[in-house]
Parts: sequence; structure tokens; C-alpha cells
Amino acid sequence: MATAGSTVIDAKLSRSPGKIGMLVFGAILVVGVIYAGGHLLSDLSAMHSESVLPFVLLGVALLVALGFEFVNGFHDTANAVATVIYTHSLEPHIAVAWSGFWNFLGVLTSSGLVAFGIISLLPVELILQVGSKAGFAMVFALLVAAIIWNLGTWYFGLPASSSHTLIGSVIGVGIANQLMAAKTGTSGVDWGQATNIGKSLLLSPIVGFTVAALLLLAAKALIKDPKLYRAPEGSAPPPFYIRCLLILTCTGVSFFHGSNDGQKGMGLIMLILIGTVPTAYALNHAVTFQESQDFIAVSEQAANTLSHYVEPNAVIGDPRDDVTDYIRTREFNPNTMLALRTLVNDIGNETSLYKELKNVPHDRVRNFRNDMYLVSEALRLMQKSGKPQFSTADTAVLANYKKLVDRSTRFIPTWVKVAVAMALGLGTMVGWKRIVVTVGEKIGKEHLTYAQGAAAEITAMATIGAADGFGLPVSTTHVLSSGIAGTMTANKSGIQMSTVRNLALAWVLTLPVAMMLSGFLFWVFRHVF
Repeated sequence: MATAGSTVIDAKLSRSPGKIGMLVFGAILVVGVIYAGGHLLSDLSAMHSESVLPFVLLGVALLVALGFEFVNGFHDTANAVATVIYTHSLEPHIAVAWSGFWNFLGVLTSSGLVAFGIISLLPVELILQVGSKAGFAMVFALLVAAIIWNLGTWYFGLPASSSHTLIGSVIGVGIANQLMAAKTGTSGVDWGQATNIGKSLLLSPIVGFTVAALLLLAAKALIKDPKLYRAPEGSAPPPFYIRCLLILTCTGVSFFHGSNDGQKGMGLIMLILIGTVPTAYALNHAVTFQESQDFIAVSEQAANTLSHYVEPNAVIGDPRDDVTDYIRTREFNPNTMLALRTLVNDIGNETSLYKELKNVPHDRVRNFRNDMYLVSEALRLMQKSGKPQFSTADTAVLANYKKLVDRSTRFIPTWVKVAVAMALGLGTMVGWKRIVVTVGEKIGKEHLTYAQGAAAEITAMATIGAADGFGLPVSTTHVLSSGIAGTMTANKSGIQMSTVRNLALAWVLTLPVAMMLSGFLFWVFRHVF
């Protein structure tokens, strides 16, 4: 895209943020590190270990997990600022700082649905034994594989999807675990959950292309201001109302990117913390005494509800093993409900004994959490499969019980969110230019107009926000870049097919390459650990 505006953009992109900007960012980074590190050290003080190995593994694993978020910042956050930079709505470094701030808020206010949705893809036995050698091999394999592919695509300036990469890595670990396990066919990926996530990743670029194109056509029919459909002239900012719209959409994309993409690393960090410091992180110590008493009452109600579906001839051995087998195989049998009811009763009785989650003895914490995880997953699968068919009233009782169980185990401490936000922000500050240039210059043959930038950003903001509400990961990169391609097509501006081919190639190769990388690394790390 060779235009007169390219020289102006190049000059802006080459400017340094200045000493004041670097000092401000450095100060924010230091405060974030002190806050996150202080809370982590405080929590570790309660850990009783005669060996330094758990602390070393924790430190290395956290660095790798935050490294993934750092590289994620190279890719996805840069997409949010491309349109405001190429329409001269904001200066590049101001745009990056503004985007980083809203990414930070998005991370802090995230629900955790996406984080734990990704974790549910992993083999159940690796989640239950996350502190084991196999558990550490799993975490390191999928994170290192994701980092390798993300760095490679960033180096070539390709807006590849961090979401695609991480999901591919998770699936690769699941398949490798299945091939290496004694019980082949029962130790792999939750393919139902993988299919749902795959659909969201597959459809998001199609939605981005189509909706952005339709938005641009609708704007042309309804808004007759010719300035909206012209490329920027020189370095002058757009008209006030257009500038406000573009900044608003950049803000929305940044916020929802933080809320959605930031969660991918959070879930893995929580697995690391649960595996190395179960005393502090396996159970939510923020659950109050009164909430614990409510949980005891609801547990009794849930156990009575499940009793309606226990068959008279049902027998069990170890209830934990029976429920685990159900989650692995998805095969419901008469013993499953009896085993589930027994676990629900045991959890309620132990909560009554200890009064609060923070009082659970150190040697019981991991098993207590695992029982809660098994109950939650079993209820999710039963409601999803319709076996057994719960009545409307019973469904409501069990949904309320599951919500309280998840409150006890599926939580993300604020310091983890701060650490992830810092890693995302640092990655953006270091590596944003390569992807911004690809999105801004190399998709269409003509310079991006104000209307095209707004249509692509509105589409990305709405799509990512909706996916976040449903707890599904979605690719900011794919939605925004396909949205820009859609506006170029609708505007008859032409598309640079070489870039589109590279984007499509990265899109097609990401899943299989990430799967092979993580599967191979899992096999290597299993032998190393």
C-alpha cells in the first residue's frame, strides 16, 4: 500500500516514546511487580516444604506462563491500536499506552469463564495430579509450544492467533497423553468442549469479514459525510465525532481483549499454583464462614436431589474413581449417580467438620479440591448430555450447588490478574510495531479510511465481548484482520493477496503445528521430569 500517508505513518512509528513515557511505564511495571510478588511471597510463607524444588519449579513455571502472555501482547493487543494509528486519531505511543490501560482493566474485571473453559479441555487425570511430574510436563509443554509458534509468526509479522495456538497446544498434550496412557481412549481431550471452542475460533473470522463489510455498506447508505470515506490527508486527525468513535472502538477492543485473552494465561497460572502451593491456592480462602454454612445446607439439598436418581441395584467401590471414570469416558451407568451422591455428601460433611475452607488441613487440601472439581465436572456433563433427565426443579437445585462449588475452586486472585496485565502490557510496548504495520498497510491495497477502521473495530469489539460473555476464547487477531479485509472488499479497495495468503496459511497451520509441538514436548518433558 504505497501512499503519501505511508511516509507520515513511518515517521510516527519510528518515534521514541520519550524518557517521561518510559519512566511512567517503568514505574507502573515496578509497582505491579511489587504488588504481585508481595502477595505471592505472603502466600508462600504458609507453605511447609523441606525442599527448594517446589519453589524452583513454581518460579520457572510462572516465568514461562507470563512469557506466554508477554508474547501474546506482541500479537493481539497491537491489533486494537492499528486503526487509530493509521487514521491519525491517536499518536502511536499514546494509543499503545491507552490500549494497555484498558487491557489492564479488562484483565482485572474478567470473570474466569474463558480460563476454566480452556482448562476443561485437558485430560482429567492431569488436572487432578497437576502437582505431579506429569502435571508439570503438561504445563511446560503447552506453554513452551505456544511461545515458540507465537514468536515465529511475530518475527515474520503475521497476525497469528494466540487463542488458536494455545488451544492447539492443549489438544496436542491431550492426544500425547492418550497415546502414552495405559487406558487408551479415555485419557485424552474433551472433544465436545474442544468442538465448541473450535467453532468459535473458526467462525470468528467469517463473522468479522461479513459483519464489518455490512457495517461499511450500511454506513454508506445512511451517513453521507464524504470525509468518512476518504483516506486521511497528511497527518491531520479526523473530524471530532469520527475521532471520538475510533477512540471509543479502540477502547472497547482493548478492554474486551484483556477480558478474554488475558484469561488464557490465568487458568494455566492457577494450575501451576495449585500444583506447587495447594495449601494457599487449591481452595478459595475468600469464602466466608456464612458462605460455608450456606454451602453445607445446599450440599444436603443437592444430595437429597441426587437420591431421586439413584437406582436400587447401584453399587460403588471408590466413589472418586467411579466419578473420574465417568468424566473420562462420558459413559453413565447406574453406579455413577450413587458415587456422585456419595462425593457430594462427603464434601458437605467435611465442610461442616472444618467450618471454613481455610481450615482444611494441609494434607487434605488437594483431595478436597479434586473432589469438588470432579463433582462440578460430572454435573456439567450430565446436564449437557441429558443423562439422567433432571426435572426443572432439580436442575435449579443442582445448578445452585454447582455455582457454590465453583466459587470454592474456580477463582483467580487479584495479584495473578495484575501479573498477567503487566506481562501483556510489556509485550505490547516491546513488539507492537510489526503487527500494526501488517494490519494497517498490508491487507488492503488502499489506505484505511475512517469508516473502514470504525466498522472493523466495532465488529471486533462486539464479537469479542459476546464470546467473553459465553466463556469462549476468540481470536482478536482473526476478527480484526478479517474485518479490515471485509471493509476493503465492500469498498472495492482491493486486497493484497500475498498478505491474505500468509494470514490464511498461518490460520491453517497454527492448530496442527501447535499440536505437534506440544505433543512432542510433553513426551520429552515426561522423560525429563
